[in-house]
Amino acid sequence: MKIAIGGDHAGFIYKEQLKKYLISLNYEVSDFGPFTPESVDYPDFVHPVAESVKKKRSDFGVLICGSGQGVSITANKHNGIRAALAWNAEVTELSRQHNDANIICLPARFVSYDIAQSLVLLFLQTKFASGRHKRRIKKINC
Repeated sequence: MKIAIGGDHAGFIYKEQLKKYLISLNYEVSDFGPFTPESVDYPDFVHPVAESVKKKRSDFGVLICGSGQGVSITANKHNGIRAALAWNAEVTELSRQHNDANIICLPARFVSYDIAQSLVLLFLQTKFASGRHKRRIKKINC
């Protein structure tokens, strides 16, 4: 499975740790930056992750910033992207089961790294429930 990962300076450390973790689990990871902890503008890194998922070069995306909001808002500007802000297991699972989310957005300032790691794994392992949810997903894009 191919994973696109990115974020901003507030998510840099988690991004680096998650990248190593996912590679250790035999996921193929494309890192879209940032590549240092220096202050950056998150859209510069979010758009390439969203495009990679949208164009099916990656199966899923992982985005990390301080609140998770900026990366989520930016990614969701792309048709076909369903980026979900996740902070606990229930929200993460439902974002996949009911919303067929294809990018998880993590708030590095509000969850520990261990929680972030467990949420990413849960996100990648949870299947879309389809059924009535599929009809709703088809109505999202403008």
